[in-house]
Amino acid sequence: MCNRDLRPTTSTKVAAVRHLYGIALASITTMALFFGGAWGYERLLSLSALSGKTSALPAAGGSLLSNTNVVFALAALVATGLLIGIGVAAPWISPLASGLPGLLLICWTGLYLTSVSRATELIPLRSHAFGAGWEALLFSGTLGELGLAMIIPMFVPSRWRKRRGEAEIAEADDFLADVTGSTKTGELAPAVTGGPPVTSIITPVTRPRRSQSPLPPTSNPRTRLSD
Repeated sequence: MCNRDLRPTTSTKVAAVRHLYGIALASITTMALFFGGAWGYERLLSLSALSGKTSALPAAGGSLLSNTNVVFALAALVATGLLIGIGVAAPWISPLASGLPGLLLICWTGLYLTSVSRATELIPLRSHAFGAGWEALLFSGTLGELGLAMIIPMFVPSRWRKRRGEAEIAEADDFLADVTGSTKTGELAPAVTGGPPVTSIITPVTRPRRSQSPLPPTSNPRTRLSD
């Protein structure tokens, strides 16, 4: 008997693996925000301090492309923003990829509104550029705004479902698995019959064997005439 209800279907496995990948991508996004986005934001804020005058324009009002620190900081911000944008906009990615980091940013901003000291104490590596940049993003409200944008995919029902191609592939795998199991157990699969498994009754057809007994002897007509 094909225990289809007792074993997880392929479609369920595909959905579970998809959300597991989403959780892993959420961790990568959070690290990119802290080590990439916060670092780049802090570097850009420190341009005026590097010039020695707080009121002076960055690079004395000239081009910033000649400054290697600025180029690296912009590259870190662009890469972080691109990763977040892919997680938010790509329909084949689980909404957990951007939703979990967004919830973290919103909760951190809420804690900052209720207790500034506690929210600041939770920032790791505050003495480095990573922590200083994260603190600046928190104080300016950028973390809260970014978090609100990142949780939008969690409220889109289609993001929680599989794509049509994935669903068709999963259904095809289930159908083939049921058919293969039914051929081994001698049962018709539910996907074929549309109901519970039905045992197929196969009556063997045997051909009648020819009689092996010798033919009866025929009388010789000449013998009859002689008689």
